[in-house]
Amino acid sequence: MSKRVKVGITHGDLNGIGYEIIFKAFSDNRLVEIFTPVIYGSAKAASYYRKVLDCKPLPFNFIENAEECKEGKINFVNCIKEELKIDMGMPTEVSGEAAFRALDRAVDDLKANKIDVLVTLPICKNTIQSEDFHFPGHTEYLQERFSKKGKQALMIMVSEFLRVALVTTHMPLSEVPKGISKELIEGKLKILNSALKRDFRVDNPRIAVLGLNPHAGENGLLGNEEQEIILPAIEEMQKTHNILCSGPFPADGFFGTGRYRDFDAVLAMYHDQGLIPFKTIAMDSGVNFTAGLPVVRTSPDHGTAYDIVGKNQASIESFLQAVYTAIDIFNNRAAYDEAHENPLNKMFFDRGKDDEKLDLTKEEDID
Repeated sequence: MSKRVKVGITHGDLNGIGYEIIFKAFSDNRLVEIFTPVIYGSAKAASYYRKVLDCKPLPFNFIENAEECKEGKINFVNCIKEELKIDMGMPTEVSGEAAFRALDRAVDDLKANKIDVLVTLPICKNTIQSEDFHFPGHTEYLQERFSKKGKQALMIMVSEFLRVALVTTHMPLSEVPKGISKELIEGKLKILNSALKRDFRVDNPRIAVLGLNPHAGENGLLGNEEQEIILPAIEEMQKTHNILCSGPFPADGFFGTGRYRDFDAVLAMYHDQGLIPFKTIAMDSGVNFTAGLPVVRTSPDHGTAYDIVGKNQASIESFLQAVYTAIDIFNNRAAYDEAHENPLNKMFFDRGKDDEKLDLTKEEDID
């Protein structure tokens, strides 16, 4: 019997709904029969929120190192041992620092293979900023920690029936037009196509690409990015990489008519273009997945929810889906890599001659 997947879980922003989600989720002891949790956080903060929320104590297995984790236990790495000032529902420097310390410790363990996957609870992107963390969000930070040879990560929002990826992520809207390029879109399409195959086991992915401007530019009347950047990128990927992508589609009509159901994934040009329809359609069950990296990281698709902290109103559905998605992707990658470990060379036949020859010297071009 294979070992359970070790799922690292960071507590997120100290003043957000992270601990409420942890207590609610793990009150169901069946979870530890599915995977081995390793929570990175503050024991004192956990104790504080248990009292505030009037929760039953969880049988945490406090450990110094992830290597000490045990199956069947709710393992807890106490990253912040000193006293912390908790201001529920308020973004503070203390909560930002606590969020980073847990994240940094978990990422170190992920890099050292002490945990198998990482699930991050929401942070406040403003208060976490420091000399050590100077990124717009988790995606960019993880790209810095894990990406090789200048490769970029790709944010994909995932639900059971919809996947939306982003060309640009946490970028001011005014900078988006100059931020996109043919090369950037091509790179994102390659990552998305590969992730659909390896991470989600889709054999022949169909990808829809959205336009940037209203009505996808209306043939240049409302903007030229579609004709000069987006369409050439689509055509190049179709021609040179055999990627089944099409577009650019006007975003409003594409989602309004339910056209997204005809595709395995959608590539949006900027944050709100993709996330507003996604969260409208799949808010409760949505998951943020960072594709294009050698590690697996997911997160609930909601934020810190300061307005409901301490009110026992937080939903655990997105968090649970983030955990299950991370486990599925981890297992999908293992199965995919095993199946493609020793691929047969492509066979080339010269059928124009009687002495038909088989050339095994040429390697198949796999991107």
